[in-house]
Amino acid sequence: MTAMPLTCSNVSEAAPAQKVSTTVTPFQPLDADILNASIPAFFIGRDKDGFWLARDSKGRAGGLFLLESSALAFARRHAWPSGCATVFSFEVLELDVENQGNPLIDHLRPLMRLANRGLRRMGALRA
Repeated sequence: MTAMPLTCSNVSEAAPAQKVSTTVTPFQPLDADILNASIPAFFIGRDKDGFWLARDSKGRAGGLFLLESSALAFARRHAWPSGCATVFSFEVLELDVENQGNPLIDHLRPLMRLANRGLRRMGALRA
């Protein structure tokens, strides 16, 4: 298993006639100098609500999970039997494919946001 920090580069110059995004999507295939193209790579990270995310670099599989171990198991299962490289992101990621992971995430998202809001308020009271 390989762990690497994931970075995004900013676009410095925008074309005058088109709308250009300011960041490059973090789900880019890895450079051939880093990893052979025949080895599948999965990005592992957290979304804005704190759920674990696993997504392959080619956008064929992705899912949201409660636990990091579940995200890793998803990646291993989709890369079976050859295995895969995993790239851990320290940045917030958002799933841009259909959630093939835990189907309860959509129901738990409002509860997680409420809990996070309460924790932030408690932290503000202590400061």
